[in-house]
Amino acid sequence: MKDRWTIDAVLLDMDGTLLDTERVYFESLITALTTLGYTDGIATLCHAMVGIPGPECDIMLRERYGEDFPLADVNRAFGARRDEILKAGLPLKDGAIALLDALQDACTPMAIVTSSSRRTADHHLALAGIHSRFEMILTRDDVIRGKPSPDLFLLAAARLGVKPQSCVAIEDSNPGVAAAHAAGAVTIMVPDLVPPTEQSRAKCAAVLPDLNAALKLLRQQGALDRRSG
Repeated sequence: MKDRWTIDAVLLDMDGTLLDTERVYFESLITALTTLGYTDGIATLCHAMVGIPGPECDIMLRERYGEDFPLADVNRAFGARRDEILKAGLPLKDGAIALLDALQDACTPMAIVTSSSRRTADHHLALAGIHSRFEMILTRDDVIRGKPSPDLFLLAAARLGVKPQSCVAIEDSNPGVAAAHAAGAVTIMVPDLVPPTEQSRAKCAAVLPDLNAALKLLRQQGALDRRSG
């Protein structure tokens, strides 16, 4: 990693990367499933859902528990527990503000690229106090295929008017890494709940402990050299 990077934009995942929401989702789903009597292997199943769009998670639940699985009841219980937790506020991941400040100071274009819905993304970014920082927010509602498909990252690059290869993507999940890498972006992983697979490590320019380390790397590689505009 000796060569400096020529970077035109930074593409940021939301849940588990900027926002400390994956733990909220994980606890909420565990609680919902347990309350309705589903306890067998739920921790492993819920970990497998990290970084996957909600509709695909619904499919995974039906595949695991059968077509008569009470999906609507689970979703209601999940939402109730999630909202209860979020009443206390939505915390940011360590280093998130420093990273966003540095990107803005360098006039680096950036976008949110998330598997969440538009409604959820707008609500959670506002709840965390950072919605106004982003002119571009792309969600699962903007594409037919969500992560691990590269479509969201390709769309973000196109709308920013840059090549995917000139973007840095920062992700926390294995599906997110697969999507960013497939799009051709320089991929940095900051793992959250689920550790990187060997396949993910091979696709990343770096796997780092937190966003502070990601910011340090971006500076070292010249990705935040101040630009005009």
